[in-house]
Amino acid sequence: MISKLIDTIKPFIVMEVLEKASEMEKNGIDIIHFEVGEPDFDIPKKIIESSNIAIRNGNTHYTHSLGDFELRKTISEYYNKTYQLKTNPENIVVSSGSSPAILLVLGALLNPGDEVIISNPGYACYSNFIKFTQGKVVEVPVNAANGFQYLPEKIAEKITNKTKAIIINSPMNPTGNLLQPETMEAIAKLGPMVISDEIYHALVYNDKAHSILEYTNNAFVISGFSKAYAMTGLRLGYCICPDEFIRPIQKLQQNLFICASSVAQKCGITALNDCNEDLSLMKTIYNERRIYMVRRLKELGFKIPIEPTGAFYVFVNCKHLSRDSYKLAFDILDKAHIGVTPGIDFGSNGEGFLRFSYANSIENIEEGLDRLDNYLHKYYP
Repeated sequence: MISKLIDTIKPFIVMEVLEKASEMEKNGIDIIHFEVGEPDFDIPKKIIESSNIAIRNGNTHYTHSLGDFELRKTISEYYNKTYQLKTNPENIVVSSGSSPAILLVLGALLNPGDEVIISNPGYACYSNFIKFTQGKVVEVPVNAANGFQYLPEKIAEKITNKTKAIIINSPMNPTGNLLQPETMEAIAKLGPMVISDEIYHALVYNDKAHSILEYTNNAFVISGFSKAYAMTGLRLGYCICPDEFIRPIQKLQQNLFICASSVAQKCGITALNDCNEDLSLMKTIYNERRIYMVRRLKELGFKIPIEPTGAFYVFVNCKHLSRDSYKLAFDILDKAHIGVTPGIDFGSNGEGFLRFSYANSIENIEEGLDRLDNYLHKYYP
């Protein structure tokens, strides 16, 4: 018999869109990908060189379960410089991507039945991580009317004596909006531990991202290298943890994952020390795509409740076309050969929306939106 726990885990719909798109491509159909949140850039050359050097030098064995100390020191220095903090390498655990980091944190934090507060809509996998670690998901609705803001007073209404943590994500997936400093400070003062997913911090265009550690030490920071440095396939992330959680998380790491890739960890050091120019160039190009995609989607009749200022997503209202975003997304894929993510993937409050990723070339974005224009004229005249 399959575990009853698995029955509670929802599929990650964006991957199902991508997988169907891949099958169509195998049959010779050209697909424009707006569904997947993955940088289209190649890994910076210095990181490629770093991986080659690491392999040649024999850095291909297990590292310390908490991570290569040089990388942990580099991450600490990066956070201290970027946010004027005083983090220590001893409080950093390196992981095989940010998703394992979230799983490690929740595994060390939760007892069965403990509650974790998340936004709805929000990143699709949070609820599944919580359920897998035997926690209870508590949702705070955020909506288009107030720009999908995660309001501290609404969070406070959901706090009980079972509340163990509040998850925040800024810039937010799927909307691309940022939490304001005063909002983060107010959330920090609510009492429960804050788990701050800061994976998109390096990709902010018209504002400045703030770390939760600027406002409280009662927090975990989750981040990684996939989005900023196009290192998705190298699987490298980390968490910054309070003192008392380092040993529990280390024990989980030793048993579940042993350690992150030794080669990827050397690449992470290079990324933070030597790839600022590459990051700056990618960020400039993302911003150009962002501006273009937002303008075109508006011209096509889509309402955008809040224009994204971070990450690489645009979350658009599609209720004038359909209130079934799942059906609409697959119809667009079938008929227009464009992959988009249905809003329902991010929670019930995401229904009636579609997420477009601009992690694609400007030429492909232009072509994809032209196809969408033709689709709309043909099927929704």
